[in-house]
Amino acid sequence: MVEHGGLDLMCLNKSYSHSSTTSSSSSEREKKIFTKLKVSLTEDYPQKNAEILSGQYGTNLLLIGVSLMLAIAHHGASVKEEHLLSFITTLMILQLIWMIWYIVSRDRQSNLQPEKDVHATTCWIRGGLTLLALLSLIMDAFRIGYFVGYRSCVSAVLGVYPIIHATHTIAQVHFLWFHIKDVIKTFETFERFGVIHAVFTNLLLWCNGVMSEAEHFLNNHKRRLSSLGYVNLTIVDMEPHCNCTTSACSMFSNSLYYLYPFNIEYHIFVSAMLFVMWKNIGRSIDLQYNRKRPATRTQGLVVGPILGLVALASTIGVLVVYIIHVEESMDTRESAIAMFYCYGIVMLVFMCSAGATGLLIYRADPMPMDTTKNPSRTLDTEILFGSSVGSWLMSWCSVVAVTASGSSPSYRWTNLMYSLLIVLEKYIQNLFIIESLYRQREDGEREDAEAAGPVPEIFSVTSSLAPPYNGIINRAYENPDKGCVTLENEQVENGQVYGTFSPRKHSAVPLHIGNNVAETPSKKRQILKNIAVFLFMCNISLWILPAFGCRPQYDNGLEQETFGFTIWTTVLNFAVPMNLFYRMHSVASLFEVFRRV
Repeated sequence: MVEHGGLDLMCLNKSYSHSSTTSSSSSEREKKIFTKLKVSLTEDYPQKNAEILSGQYGTNLLLIGVSLMLAIAHHGASVKEEHLLSFITTLMILQLIWMIWYIVSRDRQSNLQPEKDVHATTCWIRGGLTLLALLSLIMDAFRIGYFVGYRSCVSAVLGVYPIIHATHTIAQVHFLWFHIKDVIKTFETFERFGVIHAVFTNLLLWCNGVMSEAEHFLNNHKRRLSSLGYVNLTIVDMEPHCNCTTSACSMFSNSLYYLYPFNIEYHIFVSAMLFVMWKNIGRSIDLQYNRKRPATRTQGLVVGPILGLVALASTIGVLVVYIIHVEESMDTRESAIAMFYCYGIVMLVFMCSAGATGLLIYRADPMPMDTTKNPSRTLDTEILFGSSVGSWLMSWCSVVAVTASGSSPSYRWTNLMYSLLIVLEKYIQNLFIIESLYRQREDGEREDAEAAGPVPEIFSVTSSLAPPYNGIINRAYENPDKGCVTLENEQVENGQVYGTFSPRKHSAVPLHIGNNVAETPSKKRQILKNIAVFLFMCNISLWILPAFGCRPQYDNGLEQETFGFTIWTTVLNFAVPMNLFYRMHSVASLFEVFRRV
């Protein structure tokens, strides 16, 4: 009995030790799984959740505003313009509060140097946005003057809105100049909501400007059709039902619509820049990626600027002639439309040839693509494709209308050629811009050496003091006055003060040894720079025409005959703003191409 009990006890001990070992290993495995789950929940998911939640928040803000705009477009009595302006004013006030909070919090953390994304924007882009902002401020001044003239019969919101918009514009330009490159690493979730709120507030302001400008242009188009004998067209009276107390009300009202294109481009560009800032939140910046580009060289720029100026001058002439003649008789109207299509065909043929030449140069000299992460460059590519859709839709509708229409005006087949060239030109230009932005620079090794920075040292030999042969000669003893002046100028340029022992920097002038001469751009680079400048000015020309009223798609009648007045105007109200944004964004991208080549 005792022996049997002893055996049972030994078996129990063995089974207990085995079960305890199994349970301990399973508990360790569970701890590892729990730790991984905890890490994933605390690191990956909140960041993704913040992106998704803030993106959904901004999208719903935009949809609320668009819903109000659609209700206003119906011209019903329930929803009026004051309701939309009150909503947008509230959003601008919230953005102002966030920007003030952000700037104050950054100033309190002045001892911590924030990371910067030098590719987020450039000085010339911010300068261009500042100019657009000044024109927007002039538009706000006209709005205030318009409100003062009609203050007895319009809502007070029409007076409060331009004041808040002007304040919002000034604060936002300050934010763009001093904080748009910041890479936010603190309060990330809160800052994501603040930045995306700013993005969609500007998008909503863009939509409001587009709707107002499109409605004004459509009313003018209906007036022209009525004068030519068309009937059953409803023209909306947009003036208040009272007398103006000043003599400048009509001037304020008419001038607003000449400033709308600049205000529209200002808000869409700001929203794109703020979106890059939103994408940079929590991002780790690679130092090699985050270096500044070398100075842009302008040698050999002759053909591109001359052809671009010719294109710009001819554009202004076409714009003036078109606006004058389209208001006259049917024959004069047809000749104005035919003139526009002939001008457009010539312009687009030259642009396609220039872009194709640039692509052939790239094919003859293959270079690897730069695949480093760059939110700004990625957004540029996506915007180029996305904004091309509006123009392509408009072009293919014109192709369908020309082939299906029963009428045959003098500009029928030139309209077809123009529409097909628009599609082809955007294909070629998008490829040229994207490949130019993604190609690695040929002087990458030299940039790496510059990015590494100079070795700190007390004394250095500048190029002005360097001998043409090996060895070091102190020429300060030969001409002491000249040497002192040279050293003093270098210290002033480098920000040094006498009496300090801060390390001296190398001179910006390269040290040439032997018979080397200053590097000049190759023929290939000169051709590419001329192509970039020519396309830059052509895109400005093609932006000017529709922005200031030269829109033959409204006037030629072919598309309206095929699709009907309502459907075709809906297509144009979508496609024309997208095309305007495409041209202005192409201008910015081509200037960047010019700097990179």
